[in-house]
Amino acid sequence: MTSAAHHSDEPRIPMPPLEYPALRKAVAVLVPSRLPELFEDMQQAFTWASERDSLAPVHLFHRKWGVIVAIERVPARAERFHSCERLVAQSEDPAERRAAALELAALLAEAGQEISA
Repeated sequence: MTSAAHHSDEPRIPMPPLEYPALRKAVAVLVPSRLPELFEDMQQAFTWASERDSLAPVHLFHRKWGVIVAIERVPARAERFHSCERLVAQSEDPAERRAAALELAALLAEAGQEISA
């Protein structure tokens, strides 16, 4: 993969449906290191759904991982998201941390709109 392709605004994969099998496949392609986290979240969502007799935890699980996939599938967006995460965690400049946090919020909102479309 070339550097230009790595920083592309073009999605690496189409946005999958918000269903576990499709999200799992997308995570396996985009961020395979997060598959254990996806599986743990899925188990927790189903446990909570059973305990509460509600599908809300399952819907939240699908939404959370849909947002993650929406961010990660666009290389430039993923790179910016992770750069902002690092700034929030590591910068000693409060203004820089605040600006990065605001950009994270905007990227999350953009991804949320994408999965709601």
